[in-house]
Amino acid sequence: MADGADLVQSAIIGDLRAAFDASTVLTGADIDARYHTDMAGIPVAPPLAVMRPRSTEEVSKFLKMCHAARVPVTTQGGMTGLVRATMPMPGEIVLSMERMTAIEEVDTGGGVVITQTGVPLQRLQERVAQDGFMFPLDLGARGSCTIGGNISTNAGGNRVIRYGMTRDLVLGLEAVLADGTVLKGVRKYIKNNTGVDLKQLFVGTEGTLGVVTRAALRIFPAPAEQQVALCALPSFDSVRALLALARGRLAGDLTAFEVMWNEYYRLTTTLVQGVAAPLPANHPFYVLLESSGSDAERTRSDVENLLEHALESGIILDATIASSGAAAAAIWTIRDSSVELGRALGPRVGFDISLAIDKMEAFAVEINQRLKKIDQDAYGIVFGHAGDGNLHVIATYSPPLDRTEEVTKLVYGITGEFGGSISAEHGIGILKRPYLKLSRTEEEIETMRTLKRALDPHGILNPGRIFTV
Repeated sequence: MADGADLVQSAIIGDLRAAFDASTVLTGADIDARYHTDMAGIPVAPPLAVMRPRSTEEVSKFLKMCHAARVPVTTQGGMTGLVRATMPMPGEIVLSMERMTAIEEVDTGGGVVITQTGVPLQRLQERVAQDGFMFPLDLGARGSCTIGGNISTNAGGNRVIRYGMTRDLVLGLEAVLADGTVLKGVRKYIKNNTGVDLKQLFVGTEGTLGVVTRAALRIFPAPAEQQVALCALPSFDSVRALLALARGRLAGDLTAFEVMWNEYYRLTTTLVQGVAAPLPANHPFYVLLESSGSDAERTRSDVENLLEHALESGIILDATIASSGAAAAAIWTIRDSSVELGRALGPRVGFDISLAIDKMEAFAVEINQRLKKIDQDAYGIVFGHAGDGNLHVIATYSPPLDRTEEVTKLVYGITGEFGGSISAEHGIGILKRPYLKLSRTEEEIETMRTLKRALDPHGILNPGRIFTV
């Protein structure tokens, strides 16, 4: 005899099939593995169903039904997340935004694009580029990740040093609450001091407070010139000195400042197919520097003068400036190949943390020293967005033992000791939830729970992600 949960599940499936067409509600054998398989290729059990709406109205109708039936929902975008936030848990229905892909308006006069949130990041970038504009958010998963996913994790990426995180690029949002209530907040202006800024409730909260369906995002005139340089440096003090020099000489034209420890540069250019080494791989540190401006001649001259001064001062040991767009892309490919590098290594655990730049070198040294105590063959590969305090760590260890939990506790413990954040841009999801207390106080976490209970009283939206209620 079926229990209560089975009856509820059968009822909601029947109700959804009656309310929506067959292409919108997928069940059973129609549910493809991509809806329950993560970036690492590790599947979980299929969800109860997959809902694929085309509009905010359909999302609202769907959530209203799930709210009434107390059936949990997990929202999915491009499935490029690394914290298992969008992997369905037993009894959940997947809300896939894959059919909400309309770019509704590109307003070059106002510097804003209005889009549905299932649009892949790269497609949005390419669309606004047709009008001579750029959407500055950029990351390695640009071809797969979606605008909704970027908003839900407050994605950062490569150009935070100039343009800020995703929340700095959001002018307005349309979001659907757990009970189906629609908040129509797609507004096209920056200044709006009319009480609580509700859109910020949905940026970086990983779909736990509502589902974002449409967004008004800031866009900027595409720069006339982009100069990309790769530098080799003798020490991390030199990395800091180059950053200070670049900020002083390039000012607002500095769009990226990426640091790579030797292990990352050497292994990526050795192990990842199609990635070349523009500079010898025997230097302690490497920096990818990008400057963008409206005056092509001045932008080129400023970067050349910067590097000349840095060489003369001994800040850098060697450097190369991309001579073409293809050469610039080749340099960026080194930095963007972290996922491919991870796949080329043995057992490893990846981390995304933030901390003050003056603590980065000591942090990396501490990670490697303590990893050796777990496994003498273990080591950390460090790289990241030094200009905005974000480091990525790939902690490798030798088989056959699975040391994932041990290594995770170690790295996050050290992050806490250094006063850092356990998540800079990837979110918390399920994997990082046990370690949230290392970066947030109990009072802060309880305040998050208060917001969750107020906006989602039955706890149906991405339950168990970030924190438990």
